[in-house]
Amino acid sequence: MTVLVDGPPPAERRVRVWFGEHVIADYTAEVADAIKYQAGMTRRFASLRITLEPATSAVDEDAADS
Repeated sequence: MTVLVDGPPPAERRVRVWFGEHVIADYTAEVADAIKYQAGMTRRFASLRITLEPATSAVDEDAADS
């Protein structure tokens, strides 16, 4: 199970390129680099959905207990 960790807002952003309900590209980077990547993917894949969202810290619950 994955648990989101509370804390300060992430300094990184996650860019995903979607083909329908399937993610075909997933990129996480600092804000400036993520924005550049999003712009490039938008030009290349104009008909696909491109999302840019804060990267979240996910921790496996079993790993958190050890």
